[in-house]
Amino acid sequence: MARPSLVRRPAVWLLVAVLAAAGVFGYRAVAGPAVRVVVPSRGDLVQTVVATGRIVAESRIDIGAQIAGVIDKVDVIEGARLRAGQTLATLHDDEARAAVGQAEAALQEAKARLAQLGATTLPVAEQQLRQADADVALARSEFARASDLVSAGFYSQARLDEARRNLDAALARQRGAARQAEAARPRGSEVALAYAREAQARAALEVARAKLGYTRIVTPVDGTLLRRDAEPGDLVPANTKLFSVAAGALQALFQVDEKNLPLVALGQSAEIAADAYPGRRFRGEVARIAPSVDVQRGTVEVRLAIPQPPEFVRVDMTVSAEIVATKQANALLIDAEAVRGASGTTPWVLAIRDGVAVRVPVRLGARGTGQVALLEGVKEGEVVVPPSEAAVREGMKVRARRP
Repeated sequence: MARPSLVRRPAVWLLVAVLAAAGVFGYRAVAGPAVRVVVPSRGDLVQTVVATGRIVAESRIDIGAQIAGVIDKVDVIEGARLRAGQTLATLHDDEARAAVGQAEAALQEAKARLAQLGATTLPVAEQQLRQADADVALARSEFARASDLVSAGFYSQARLDEARRNLDAALARQRGAARQAEAARPRGSEVALAYAREAQARAALEVARAKLGYTRIVTPVDGTLLRRDAEPGDLVPANTKLFSVAAGALQALFQVDEKNLPLVALGQSAEIAADAYPGRRFRGEVARIAPSVDVQRGTVEVRLAIPQPPEFVRVDMTVSAEIVATKQANALLIDAEAVRGASGTTPWVLAIRDGVAVRVPVRLGARGTGQVALLEGVKEGEVVVPPSEAAVREGMKVRARRP
């Protein structure tokens, strides 16, 4: 039997290669192109609200001089830690001290007048009243005697008229002495006037002392001095802002898009990072959510408490925060980019089922950074074609090209 010629073997191998290639292309034609896919998987999802804001103090107090004057000395520098009652600056106080001295002298004079009324004026007035009473008694007696003698014909009518004038004069002196004695008594008008003048002098002294106290500009609260607009020699009007003090605990203030308002609640934790120190994150907690929306910007003011602020944190420092809105354990997660129409009411994905790209409506749950939870529509282990595979259309035959 003749053996096959070796010359024909290359042709056989070429035929085999052609048939194999045809099989591969034929399979690709039947199964469709291989495309990149995304595979949902189980994991823990953390949904956050991201915002940018700044560090603020719980309160910010502006302090100025309560009276006009010239600054004599400034005792603090910006950034200083302050205690309530600490002096920030002083004004020239020569005039204020002189006013206090005058008020003290006026008060001493009023007190002396009161003492004089009790020690000398009242006794003298009572003595004068007793003398006036005696003079009236004598004048009455003289008038009665003159009246009898005139009736008996021993005195003329002129003597009786003179006795009457003497009695009238004595009665007038008695009334005057009675008024003076009454005024000098503890409840008399002169004593009341003296007490009123003493009270007036005491009030004037209090005002003068208060104005002297106003020459010291002090902080009413503990805090940090943020700004100083005062130098020795400056002439400052009354109620002009000279110092700004940050008081109370430090907080982080953010403007959160009102669309995220349903996700934010009091007590939620957050991670905060300062732009100046991006690698040094610190913890915050939602402490206040404004009751109204800024209509101009469509945002809501949110304040985060900072339980333990790092030493580098400063007022007005720019910061960003991630507020942890939701934590969902063992959720079916998929890359957010794989979901189409996610911002609308009917989100969907392009899944591969039986080798065909199929449009599948899905129900979404919480959203995290780059991921979203799938509640309905796609099962674990299915593969989804992301929108980046733009050539793939619904109904096409495709194959998953796994990484």
